[in-house]
Amino acid sequence: MSSEGKKLFNIIILGVSFMFIFTAFQSCGNIAQTVITNLNNTDFHGSGYTSMSIIYGVLSASNLISPSLVAVVGPQFSMVVSGVFYSLYIAVFIQPATWAFYTASVLIGIAAAVLWTAQGNCLTENSDENTIGRNSGIFWALLQCSLIFGNLYIYFAWQGKTHISESDRRTVFIALTVISLVGTVLFFLIRKQEDTKAPGDDDSTNEILGESSSARNKMMRAVAAFKKSITLSFTKEMLLLSVTTAYTGLVLTFFSGVYGTCIGAVNRFGSEEKSLIGLSGIFIGVGEILGGGIFGLLSKKSHSGRNPVVMLGIFVHFIAFYLIFFNMPNDAPIAPMEGTDQVAYMIPSKEVAMLCSFLLGLGDSCFNTQLLSILGFLYSEDSAPAFAIFKFVQSICAAVAYFYSNYFLLQWQLLIMVLVGFFGTITFFTVEWGAAAALAARGSDYSSI
Repeated sequence: MSSEGKKLFNIIILGVSFMFIFTAFQSCGNIAQTVITNLNNTDFHGSGYTSMSIIYGVLSASNLISPSLVAVVGPQFSMVVSGVFYSLYIAVFIQPATWAFYTASVLIGIAAAVLWTAQGNCLTENSDENTIGRNSGIFWALLQCSLIFGNLYIYFAWQGKTHISESDRRTVFIALTVISLVGTVLFFLIRKQEDTKAPGDDDSTNEILGESSSARNKMMRAVAAFKKSITLSFTKEMLLLSVTTAYTGLVLTFFSGVYGTCIGAVNRFGSEEKSLIGLSGIFIGVGEILGGGIFGLLSKKSHSGRNPVVMLGIFVHFIAFYLIFFNMPNDAPIAPMEGTDQVAYMIPSKEVAMLCSFLLGLGDSCFNTQLLSILGFLYSEDSAPAFAIFKFVQSICAAVAYFYSNYFLLQWQLLIMVLVGFFGTITFFTVEWGAAAALAARGSDYSSI
C-alpha cells in the first residue's frame, strides 16, 4: 500500500473506531438523564446533568497534561486505554450506584482529554495542507454515524413506553458497553507512519511525539509538550478561535443532553415522548453526517475557504433556536419525572422537533469540520498541544453549560448560545482571513484548504 493509501486507511480506521465508541457514549448521554429520572425513586441519587458537568470539567483540566501523556505513551496506545475507560463509564448504568457513577465521571473526563488529543495528533500526522479538509470531513462523517445506530435501537426498543424498566435499562447498556469495546479494539489496526524526514530537519511534532526508549527523553518530550500548550494558548489565533470553540461546547451540551431531555419531558407528545429521544438523535446524526460529507469530502471544490461554511452553520443554528423557542415549553429542561404539560408559543410539534434536531446536527458539523481543518492547517507541527487547547476550551464550556442546565429555563439557554455563536463566528472569520493571507504570501492556492 502506498504512503497516501496508508494514511487514508488510518483516517478511516480512526473514524470507524470513534464511531463505535461514540455510538455507545452519545446514546448514553442522550438517555442518561431520562434513565436517571426513573431511578431517583430508588437508592440511586445521581444527576445526568451533574455527571456531564463533572466529565467536561475534569476533561478541561486534564487537557493541560494530555499532550504530555500522549508524548510518553504514543497516540495509538493512548486511544486504546481511553476507550477502555469509556466502556467502564457506560457499564456503570447496568447496575447503577451513585458513588460508581460519579467516580466513573471523573475517570472518563481524564480519558476523554487523552483520547481527543491523540485523535488530533493522529489526524494531523496522516494529513497535509492539501488533505486536511478532506480527512477532517471523512473523520467527522464516520464519527457522527454514531448518532444513527445507537439512537435507532433506542427508538424501536422504547417505542410506546412512558417508563423505563430495569430490564430495558440493562439490555440497552450491556449492548452499548460491548459496542464501545469493539471500537477500542479497532484502534490496534492503525498503522504507524514511517519517518521520512532528513536527519537535520527540524520537526517539533517529532520532538514532542517521537518514539524513544529513554525515560529521560520521554520526560523531556512531556515537558516540551506542556510548555508548547501554554505558549500556544496565548497566541492571537488560538485566543480568537477559543470563542468559536466555546460556542461548540455550549451547542454540544444542548444537542447531546438538554434537547433530548426536553423532548422526553413534553407530555403532549404522548406515548412517543421517550422513543422520540432516540429519533431526535438520529436526525442530529443525519445532519452531522451530511455536513461532514458536503463540507469535508467536497472541500476541494470550494474556492471560498472556510468562512462560508461557518456562516451557513450559524444561520442554520439560529433558525433551529428560533423554532425550538416557539415549539418547546420553557420549563422542559428542568421538568420533573412526570414531565410538563405547559405549551410554548405553539402546540408542540414532533415534526418541528425533529427538523430542529437535523438543523442542530448540520450546523454543528459546519463548525467542527472547519475548526478541525483550520487547527490542522495552522498547527501542523504542534498538533497535540493545539488540539488539547481546543478540547480544553470546548469541554470547560460544555461543563459550565451542563451545570446551568440544572437551573436555567430554555429561553435563557438559547439566548446564551445565540450571543456566543454570534461572536464566535466573527472571531473565526478573523483567523480565516489571516490564514488566507498567509497562504497568498506563500503562493499557495486558497482553495486547497
